Amino acid sequence: MTCPPPSPPSPLPPANSIHHHWLPYVPALASRLPGAIDLVVIHCTELPDLAMAREYGERALYPSGTGNSGHYYIDRDGSIECWVPETRIAHHVRRWNERSVGIELVNLGRWPDWYDSRRQQPGQSYPAIQMQSLIALLRQLGRRLPVAPALAGHEDLDQEWLPASDDPALRVRRKLDPGPLFPWPQVLRESGLQRLRPDTPPPA
Repeated sequence: MTCPPPSPPSPLPPANSIHHHWLPYVPALASRLPGAIDLVVIHCTELPDLAMAREYGERALYPSGTGNSGHYYIDRDGSIECWVPETRIAHHVRRWNERSVGIELVNLGRWPDWYDSRRQQPGQSYPAIQMQSLIALLRQLGRRLPVAPALAGHEDLDQEWLPASDDPALRVRRKLDPGPLFPWPQVLRESGLQRLRPDTPPPA
């Protein structure tokens, strides 16, 4: 029995295939040099569509007038939008923002009952075309950033537990994305990046 040939690597997305759709508060985000980036964090939006993710991303949550968002968003059809330039620090993962780029994948996750103890198994898979776009973007970042980045899931970096919304006596994970249906072996193999070691301490 012979093994099938490996799939060809995803082509790098041309610059004009990434739609730049800056969030209105981008000028208020702290700036940084590209050499400060050594990590890419994969998220899922845990929302039904890109429009709702945009609504959440535009909400001003901090005194500076900024909110929570990733840098890149990849829809289920593979289209890519950049909402925050890499030279700005986005709020997407606590304690790791200054050194990382956040990529958000449109996916339901645990929506709409994120902290219900009975809904902690995300059921929506990631389409192949969405993964192709992600891998292509990761390969581009790996080649372009001065420091070859490592890769992590949001769940790797934020391991806080919270009282469940349906029963405060139970505890659930605050973040569980990109979740158990994310194809880590494929993404690591085809992107050429390494997953951040689980024992890596957060920045002081």
